[in-house]
Amino acid sequence: MSKKILIISSSPRKGGNSDSLCDSFQCGAEEAGNSVKKIALREKNIACCTGCGACALSHKCVQQDDMDVIVDEMIAADIIVLATPVYFYTMCAQLKTMIDRMNARYTEVVNKAFYFILTAETTDAQKMERTADGLRGFLACLKGAEEMGILYAPGLGKAGAARSSPAFQKAYEMGKRIH
Repeated sequence: MSKKILIISSSPRKGGNSDSLCDSFQCGAEEAGNSVKKIALREKNIACCTGCGACALSHKCVQQDDMDVIVDEMIAADIIVLATPVYFYTMCAQLKTMIDRMNARYTEVVNKAFYFILTAETTDAQKMERTADGLRGFLACLKGAEEMGILYAPGLGKAGAARSSPAFQKAYEMGKRIH
C-alpha cells in the first residue's frame, strides 16, 4: 500500500549533505511506489515563536507565515522525514524554529511514523545521538508518533560529500523499504 511521505529538509544549503540524502531517500521511496513531497525549510518564511501565548486557547498562531502550510502537509502525511545537519551536536536553527512554531497545532499531528536523517562533520556518530535525542523529545509530544529509522551520516564536512559516501545508498535503501 502506497504511503504519503513528507520530507522536511532543514539544510540551509541547497544540495548540502542532508539535502542530498533527502533526495536519495525520496528516490528510493518513489521507486517503491510511494507519494513523496519534499519541503526545504530554507525556502520558507518561518518566524521564531514569540512566546505570546495566543495559541494556547485558539490553536492558531498570530504570525502570518508558512507554518500553517507546513503543518497541513504534516497532518496529511503518513510518514515524516526530519533531516538536519548537526551543528554543535544539535539540530540546525531552521528545524528548531519549525519545531518551536508547532506549538499552536502540534496536537493535530497524530499517529505518524518518523525517520531521521542526520549529517555532521564529526566522524563520531555517537556524538550525533544528542541531536537524535532532541528530535525524540519533539516526537514525545506528539500523540502516536513512532520513530521508524535513523540515518547517521558522520564525516561529511564538505558540501557535496554525501553523494559519494555510503550514507547516500543507505538513504536510498531506507526510502525503498517503505511500502
